[in-house]
Amino acid sequence: MEHYAIMTFSVDPHRLTAVLADLVSTDSVNPTLVPGAPGEAAIAGVTTRHMREAGLTVDRYEPEPGRPNVVGRLPGTGGGSTLMLNAHYDTVGVEGMEDPFAARVEDGRLYGRGAYDMKGALAACIEAARLLRDSGTRLAGDVLVAAVADEEYASLGTADLVARRARGELDFDAAIITEPTSLDLCVAHRGFTWIEITTRGRAVHGSRYRDGIDANLRMGRVLHRLEALIEALLARPGHPLLGPPSMHAALVEGGTGISTYSPRCTLRIERRTVPPETQASVEGEISRLLDDLRAEDPSLEVEGSTFFHREPFETTPEAPIAACVSHAARRVLGRDPAVIGDAPWMDSALTQAAGVDSVVIGPGGAGAHADVEWVDLDSCARLAEILAEAAADYCR
Repeated sequence: MEHYAIMTFSVDPHRLTAVLADLVSTDSVNPTLVPGAPGEAAIAGVTTRHMREAGLTVDRYEPEPGRPNVVGRLPGTGGGSTLMLNAHYDTVGVEGMEDPFAARVEDGRLYGRGAYDMKGALAACIEAARLLRDSGTRLAGDVLVAAVADEEYASLGTADLVARRARGELDFDAAIITEPTSLDLCVAHRGFTWIEITTRGRAVHGSRYRDGIDANLRMGRVLHRLEALIEALLARPGHPLLGPPSMHAALVEGGTGISTYSPRCTLRIERRTVPPETQASVEGEISRLLDDLRAEDPSLEVEGSTFFHREPFETTPEAPIAACVSHAARRVLGRDPAVIGDAPWMDSALTQAAGVDSVVIGPGGAGAHADVEWVDLDSCARLAEILAEAAADYCR
């Protein structure tokens, strides 16, 4: 894509900090993760107000009752490509945190739950749209700012926007997912597959050793083979930016009492994937492992199934939106952004899989899911300027 000279944008840092503090001080803990938590309803109202103050028209969508997405739109003049700036506004829980919603500012950092993951980015998205409006920049395409629900669990929010796009209810050609990257350009991240494996035994009194079959011990055979598979995965060359795939045994549950042979044992594993791995390829590995165990002992009752899956993400620095973001970052930062892969899963996998040209860039900070969480305010300001310049380039 050819890049045109565009104006330089400059964020008002005090206004950005005020918007971010308003977002962080609003409890939006995901209720799927913490039963009884408020979820996104209150922060949807706060976000709507700030979007409207930034000059955006706002629509609200609910993928599930009480779990709203808020989408602000800066309309273009028509005929250009539409860009979505995407940030989730749900958070994980606050157990162990001191004053999680105080939005305390100290030494250029704003502290609080969600500041880094990822309300700092949402504030930057809103401010980027405000910069475009206030500058009088005339874009042919629309700019959307999407504040989405539930990324911390099942990504109901972005999945709903992608589904609406497929039905022709919403249109966007490219997406910038603004997960924190310290202003590096993220072009790949891992996916994951959650698999449940069950072994079955026969429950009898612990004294009846001739009749009992211990499902827990039989799961030991599975774990032994999985350990060998994990070693083999880590020995693979892997992805140039992400390294090898990985797997761990996350949860094991079996047995009904100390004097009873266990009738059932359940193991839940997480398999972290790298491009070009797919759900089918992961399931094939596990299926072959279990088939081998059954062949060794036909009496072994064992079965496995996938209960959740998310694909990995990959694009190239030369893809249209990645190139626009890289060009904008160079102008704002005075250097080329580092091109990276990242370990956590992000909503970019959903948008890219739907045919939406996608890339990831976000602010710096630390403490995602930790007791102390903070975002670097200067990086939020620079992010807003990068997003504004990238939108002016892409939507021209």
